[in-house]
Amino acid sequence: MLRRRLAAVLLALATLAGVQVVTTAPAFAAVRTLYYDSSQAQEFVPVVDQAASLWNTKVTSVRFVKVGAGQSANVRVYADNGWPRTYTSSLGNGYWYMGREAVNDGYYRLRIATHEFGHILGLPDNRTGLCSDLMSGSSAPVSCTNANPSTAEAARVQRNFAGGFAPATDGAEVVYIG
Repeated sequence: MLRRRLAAVLLALATLAGVQVVTTAPAFAAVRTLYYDSSQAQEFVPVVDQAASLWNTKVTSVRFVKVGAGQSANVRVYADNGWPRTYTSSLGNGYWYMGREAVNDGYYRLRIATHEFGHILGLPDNRTGLCSDLMSGSSAPVSCTNANPSTAEAARVQRNFAGGFAPATDGAEVVYIG
């Protein structure tokens, strides 16, 4: 804080003295923090936490933080015997299921969890069949263990959260299955 004030004063003095100042410092965008609750994900809690951490290493405009005592969650994660699916109410808000059906079929747990978080971050299913595309989901082979978003997918999330806030929505819930 003191450094910023000092820099502002020096810049003002240089401007008054007629010195032309050029700065190349990057503009800092606000980081949107999304709180998630994995307490109802049963045996999948560790992989859900790992998926949240993975997204934190791939994008800088949004960050997942596990909900603490007394905090409200933007994202809730559950486990059931169905197929994985996500219900979003707005960008960065909703809930998803870690479905055991996909796990029992042999799909990679971390890829499933990272994919479902991708829906919360505004990414739709993209059934390319490519293992390199996280959002290709179950169209990629069961043997696919890539849990990382592609460069294009990460860039889209960056754009989605570039202002540090979520755009207004009409409140309609969006459902992603798979």
